Amino acid sequence: MKTTRKCRALISVGLNFLALFFSITAFITTYWCVGTQRVPKPKCSKLRTHQCIDYGVNETDPNKVVYSWETGDDRFLFRQFHTGIWFSCEENINDEREECRSFIDLAPASEKGILWLSLVSEMLYIILLMVGFSLMCLELVHSSNIIDGLKLNAFAAIFTVLSGLLGMVAHMMYTQVFQATVSLGPADWRPYNWDYGWSFCMAWGSFTCCMGASVTTLNSYTKTVIEFRHKRKTFEQSLREEQAREAFGYFRERGLRSISKDVDDYPGQTPKGSRRSPAHGSPSLDLSDTTGSLGEEQC
Repeated sequence: MKTTRKCRALISVGLNFLALFFSITAFITTYWCVGTQRVPKPKCSKLRTHQCIDYGVNETDPNKVVYSWETGDDRFLFRQFHTGIWFSCEENINDEREECRSFIDLAPASEKGILWLSLVSEMLYIILLMVGFSLMCLELVHSSNIIDGLKLNAFAAIFTVLSGLLGMVAHMMYTQVFQATVSLGPADWRPYNWDYGWSFCMAWGSFTCCMGASVTTLNSYTKTVIEFRHKRKTFEQSLREEQAREAFGYFRERGLRSISKDVDDYPGQTPKGSRRSPAHGSPSLDLSDTTGSLGEEQC
């Protein structure tokens, strides 16, 4: 029982650790959503000679009409961007570095409250995961004491389930806010196309590991309680059988002693209807002597 229970506890700790690692990684990274943005090409200059619009040599003359033969998508550049919970970073078309700005400032005013709720839920999700992980580690330390282990197991399961529910709500709220920002956000930020990134996958992977840890912990608790009750029932049944055997032996011994005592107190009594045989050495009656004595008395 101890080995099986310890293995279940190790599985729960491992799943909870993965959930905690994935959630922290997703929380601090900016790859929840990735995609491309369409921006106008900048004007060509001495420093920039490609991926730009050339207006010709007379562009400084205000009296000249400047024409650009680039139309459609040729007039635009497609730059990469990636967005997290806190920041959104875009590729800088004039430099190799990235430009980052707060995603909270980019979100529409109607969605800022939901975004803040998502942030608070994500932080509570991580905190509850830490609490559940600590309780599971304590359960491993107290694996020899079944009662203390069951208490820690129950609390760890409760905290893990609550954290999983908060994480699911937080992820869904962030998805809603991002989709609203795509439609109603600033024009210079709206993506041309986008998809979910590896941070978003890690966030939902963390939720999956969290639910797996909670199910394993609840299963371990239920199984331990059932095994404990079964062992207690078996012990009580064996104890009752042993007491019954002792009582039977006691009354049988007492009955035998009572019978032997009665035989010792009344050794001459025989059962009714039985004849007693003459004892050895008792005087026998002579019939001839008896007849002679009767004749003398008659004379």
